[in-house]
Amino acid sequence: MDWDATSAFTPIGLTLRGRPIHRIVRTLGDAAYVLLKDWPFDDGEEYVTAVKACVDAISGQIAAEQFRDAFLRAADEAGITALTVVEEPAPERRPDASRRALP
Repeated sequence: MDWDATSAFTPIGLTLRGRPIHRIVRTLGDAAYVLLKDWPFDDGEEYVTAVKACVDAISGQIAAEQFRDAFLRAADEAGITALTVVEEPAPERRPDASRRALP
């Protein structure tokens, strides 16, 4: 089981009612927590599909991106605003000129 799988899982920003208001889902573990603890209701068809897809992704039966699609459909069904989070790569570190050895 891979609770923290992040490969090919583009982060999702959610706006939820209540607390916490904003969440960023980066891993399958994050998604499972949100589905079970923060979701506004648990009887929608897309919600049930997303929960099953989460279990399948954690157990390696489907790709994380397939789960992500089901998660986004469930968010739409629940009226939750979901946005793709674009994270900037860390800046490339350049050697500090002051630390270079002198000839």
